[in-house]
Amino acid sequence: MSESLDRLVALLKEHTPISRPSHHSKPWWTPHLTILHREYHKAARAVRKHDTPYMREVAGTSKAGYFKAIKAAKNKHGSSFLLTATPQSLWTAKRFAYGRAQPRFPSLPGAETPQQMNNVLLDHFFPPKEPFSPSPRLRPQRSVPPLTTDEIATALSKCSPTSAPGPDGIPYSTWKQVNKINPSILLQILSPLILVGYHPASLKGSNGVVLDKPGKSSYESPSSFRIIVLICTFSNILERIIAARLLTAARLRRLLHPNQCGSLPGLSTYDACLTLTNDVKTLQRPRLKVSSLFLDIKAGFDNVDNNTLARILREGGIPPYLVSWVLSFLGERSCTLIFQGAPGTPA
Repeated sequence: MSESLDRLVALLKEHTPISRPSHHSKPWWTPHLTILHREYHKAARAVRKHDTPYMREVAGTSKAGYFKAIKAAKNKHGSSFLLTATPQSLWTAKRFAYGRAQPRFPSLPGAETPQQMNNVLLDHFFPPKEPFSPSPRLRPQRSVPPLTTDEIATALSKCSPTSAPGPDGIPYSTWKQVNKINPSILLQILSPLILVGYHPASLKGSNGVVLDKPGKSSYESPSSFRIIVLICTFSNILERIIAARLLTAARLRRLLHPNQCGSLPGLSTYDACLTLTNDVKTLQRPRLKVSSLFLDIKAGFDNVDNNTLARILREGGIPPYLVSWVLSFLGERSCTLIFQGAPGTPA
């Protein structure tokens, strides 16, 4: 019996790799803590073997010294990290300094059950709209540029491996690995969808994570929360490809305003701020008075009329296959809210 057990242990050691913790998991750990850790467990084993007042006192002293050293090491590491913080580690430094705030559970008047709360949030963030007209019969469009592996690779390069996936549960790292091993797989799947200008219904579901807005005086209103929508990662890859083609078509047909900054590669909010600052200083030099008007359109994208959008795209000369895909993308979408006690029903 003992020989069989020894053989089994030997096989396990031979074929089972030893797990080594990442240095990122406990960056505050020191060799001194390793010694104290061994002494603490050694004293604890001694108490279990010989339970005497002296051994209990030794174990208690060892335990207190071990956990005190851990606290000191964490404080030292946190202080050192804050002193050497960079713009890239700004939010990590903030979490060290203030800690992670506890999420607030939605408490809405008139919503006593999770299902009622789910319905109130959905009605607030996704108000009911008129039924979407069914998609026409799918047929290949004319003059559709063939999809290339470079377009797919470019779209994947802009997808972060650490981004949370949607209902599909597939991270971007998986798709990147698939495309690296065999680029023809994604090419064969995506090409027909672009050719007919269609976004599959299986990719239109999403998860809406309900998060509280910090600093609110009351959390009894849906407006005190925000929803982070997580879509299927495969859907986002297709969206990035279509967005790049839409941008190219819009630039060729001069549909973009000269002052447009958002959603354009190479132009960001920073460029908009520099432009505004330059205009203000230019007008102030001849001692003119300058004023700025800022408008924030609430839920602007959520209330775009599909037919109006399609008409604008057609009048602007956007290729028909792109217009068809946009209309297919906007229709028959669903979202499943995620919060503590959420019923998990899509709507």
